[in-house]
Amino acid sequence: MTQKERYAYTLNWFGQHTPNAETELIYDNPYQLLVAVILSAQCTDKRVNLTTPALFEKYPGPQQLANAGFDELFPYIKSISYPSNKSRHLIGMANMLMEKYAGKVPLTVDELMQLPGVGRKTANVITSVIDQQPNMAVDTHVFRVAARIGLTHNAKTPLAAEKQLVKNIPAAMIHKAHHWLILHGRYICVARNPKCGICGLQQACKYYQKNIAPKSATEKEH
Repeated sequence: MTQKERYAYTLNWFGQHTPNAETELIYDNPYQLLVAVILSAQCTDKRVNLTTPALFEKYPGPQQLANAGFDELFPYIKSISYPSNKSRHLIGMANMLMEKYAGKVPLTVDELMQLPGVGRKTANVITSVIDQQPNMAVDTHVFRVAARIGLTHNAKTPLAAEKQLVKNIPAAMIHKAHHWLILHGRYICVARNPKCGICGLQQACKYYQKNIAPKSATEKEH
């Protein structure tokens, strides 16, 4: 299977089986999504979703969050990973939104990356989810799944993987493909003991063809 055929097969399979994939973070507006994505770094979406209702009730917008003190905010997110850093990031982010963007979340990657706590991955998530821009956020799931399937080749960094994926996925599908790869990595192509037996991408997956298929053939022979 050529690289082009592998992409076509993979995207077609996802399009048929999970056409409406979307973020599992719960949010009502761009501000809430930005807060949730900052909190989700090295933390599960499930944990973030348990934390944000009380947080958003207390700080419904960037103006309220900008006025928060560290000691006031910290208890609301203490169950999240790295709560001290994230408390500072959230307050700094809210202050910059108020001072520079009149309380509105900017929707360009470059502008978002100027906000405290926002790296390229977070900026790509915000722009692709809110505005369906053709930006690919590469987290550990996307990085792993793309490499295993063979959508990326010898990509040593998330940015290298991002560039390969964006180059080969039609622009109109990138915002969906981001969620397809994340969710596949979260539930099927997990880091340890991937669930290859129930995966619909066996035919296109380099990992399966190299590591699983030969074992299956040998077992059948015996």
